[in-house]
Amino acid sequence: MSVSRGAQLKVHVGSPKVEAVEGAEVVLPAWYTLNRMMSSLKPEASLYVLWFLEQSGKEMAQVLSYLNGVLIINKPRVSLVHTLPSRNVSLKLVQLQEQDSGLYKCSVNVQDQGNSMSDVGSLELDVLVSPAIPSCHLHGVPRMGANVTLTCQTPRSKPVAQYSWERLPPRNQFFFSPAVDSTRGSLFLTNLSASMSGVYVCKASNKVGSAQCNVTLEVTSGPKAAVVAGAVVGTLGVLVLLAVLVLLYYHREKMQEESANDIKEDAVAPRTLPWPKGSDTISKNGTLSSVTSARALRSSHGPTRPGALTPTPSLSSQAQPSPGLPRTNRTHPPAVSPTLGGVSSSALSRMGAVPVMVPAQNQAGSLV
Repeated sequence: MSVSRGAQLKVHVGSPKVEAVEGAEVVLPAWYTLNRMMSSLKPEASLYVLWFLEQSGKEMAQVLSYLNGVLIINKPRVSLVHTLPSRNVSLKLVQLQEQDSGLYKCSVNVQDQGNSMSDVGSLELDVLVSPAIPSCHLHGVPRMGANVTLTCQTPRSKPVAQYSWERLPPRNQFFFSPAVDSTRGSLFLTNLSASMSGVYVCKASNKVGSAQCNVTLEVTSGPKAAVVAGAVVGTLGVLVLLAVLVLLYYHREKMQEESANDIKEDAVAPRTLPWPKGSDTISKNGTLSSVTSARALRSSHGPTRPGALTPTPSLSSQAQPSPGLPRTNRTHPPAVSPTLGGVSSSALSRMGAVPVMVPAQNQAGSLV
């Protein structure tokens, strides 16, 4: 097919659409013909060849030019198949990339003896991309009776890849719709059982190539998982309990130490009650434990001076007879003289003395 602007020259191209694989090379075929009257034109005549690339959303760019015998290449990895001047003006591209895709236009102009003939031919190049290695993932918990989803996705593919799933031997199995979403690459597995464990392979493919990945599915039983979880929780509980007991023990020890320190700081030494020198010491049971008798002092130092008072115990310290003791063989104390040391009782009362009864002693010398 060709687009002709003059009856004398026509530009021909091959198929209007050329497909090639990324990384490979491709030839965009193009040539021109002259009518019968101009068929005798020599190759040395003035020939002008221009190649352009038109892409969506971009301005038309010049790829290559041949003017007055000078070849100029404006795009890398581009060359002419035949050396010009030649009627074959095919374009060659190597190490193709996806961005090489677009509409290529070839313009040919021939001038001879003042005559100018031109024509333009165009064809579309589509660089295809084989699927890149996809990634496989497992979504869900593979327990007995549960549902999981296996996903597969490739980062690059032109045209868009289609996905398929299979399980490898010894239990080989192929999966189809509705379990498989061939566009999104998903495999849905429901009501899992132990027999569904195995290696699952996803294959992404298009018309120029394919790539695959795999995921291992291991279905576990519910009780086993529960036992494992229970063991973990139990271990954590024991550790927490031990930590609490240790904290309580140290807290108790600290409280006891603080309490002991408070007792030591607040304790007051007992005070000794003062007793007048020369007074009688009286026991708690009301009897005299040690008596320094004033009469004994008088007998050893002579007669008592008139007006001197003999210290006597108070009535409260006088021994009372115990009701439980027998009253046999008790010697009654002699009557106390109303006057002591020549001083009358009335005189003692005026002086502030308290009349008391002095307990008598029996023959053994003990107080009664």
